[in-house]
Amino acid sequence: MSEQPLRICILGGGFGGLYTALRLNQFPWTDGHSPEIILIDQHDHFLFTPLLYELITGEMQSWEIAPRFEELFANTRIHFQQGYVTAINIETKRIKLDNCKDLSYDKLVLAMGTKTPLDKILGSKNYGLPFRSLQDAYCIKERLRALEIAKFNKIRVAVVGGGASGVELACKLADRLGGIGRIRLLERGKKLLSNSSEFNCKAVQYALEKRLVRIDLETEVSRINSNSLSLHCKGKTDTIPVDLVILTVGNQVLGWIKGLPLKHSEQGLIAVSPELQVIDHPEIYALGDLADFKDITGQQVPRTAQAALQQSYYCAWNLWASITQRPLLSFRYQALGEMLTLGVDNATLNGLGIKFDGPLAYLTRRLIYLYRLPTFKHQFNVGLNWAIRPFMEEITKLIS
Repeated sequence: MSEQPLRICILGGGFGGLYTALRLNQFPWTDGHSPEIILIDQHDHFLFTPLLYELITGEMQSWEIAPRFEELFANTRIHFQQGYVTAINIETKRIKLDNCKDLSYDKLVLAMGTKTPLDKILGSKNYGLPFRSLQDAYCIKERLRALEIAKFNKIRVAVVGGGASGVELACKLADRLGGIGRIRLLERGKKLLSNSSEFNCKAVQYALEKRLVRIDLETEVSRINSNSLSLHCKGKTDTIPVDLVILTVGNQVLGWIKGLPLKHSEQGLIAVSPELQVIDHPEIYALGDLADFKDITGQQVPRTAQAALQQSYYCAWNLWASITQRPLLSFRYQALGEMLTLGVDNATLNGLGIKFDGPLAYLTRRLIYLYRLPTFKHQFNVGLNWAIRPFMEEITKLIS
């Protein structure tokens, strides 16, 4: 009777988990080393989060940025298991899911990411909407549609958080709503985009001012009600009317991740070595938002999609190398720059010695992200749709 193949379980189908699985599938597995690869996620689809904003304005369709795992894994050795992980037994190497029997593993990859904290602001669970998932985007679009149908004199939207996600969303909302929108961007710090380049910051400031987005710095939200916000700024508290509140701030580690008997940082992130292996547990790898580590040069690795994508290639190599008795590689982060979408047909790009903004930056950003989509088949389908969509829209106008 043949032995059971070694099993690699990858928890989380975001950038870190999905691209690790796809890269593992490409390695040459010979001499009986071919493992069973199982990717586990609570959703049935991957989400290309940098393009989530385009759903708000209708520039893209959901299938383009959220392909189903079953489609991505067709003709591969990767198996998909939908379910929510509730616990992991590190000693017995077993994973507990909410909807099926436990799964055992030989190698484990932790890539579940984090969630938006909804317990730090009073009323946020009931009246605040996060912007992280496909379902979040659907909820926001439905709320906007309802407000537009109601024909309010002004639709008042507050975006909480002045990081990249907040400014990108504020610009998209302003372009979506046009003259009927009144967008307010709230940031607790002294400036927007605290970690961005001066060039991008200036482009963002101009884009927000052009769209009449009001910016409130050094402002904290103390409470969210059904139709108002309580703000605290420089010792004063004020209450403003609002129709929709969107939260783009904060990352919170899942509760059961904090409870694992592993080494954690003060924020609950899992400590890993430069080889992406969990400290004291070389059979477990961690990457993406839930990992806290420095690369081989001592540089603190940011918790971004760009970093997770880079980590996935190292993670896949080191899994393959550990099984086939090859040397592991230490992760070295390469900062490739920053791209921000600033409304419809507008973006800013700064990286690798290149910086520009406007429609050309918007097109460049779209093409770069097209290249980064997970499989060639999906890239081709999306690229083809982008190419023919303008013609189809013109034909539709002529017919109507």
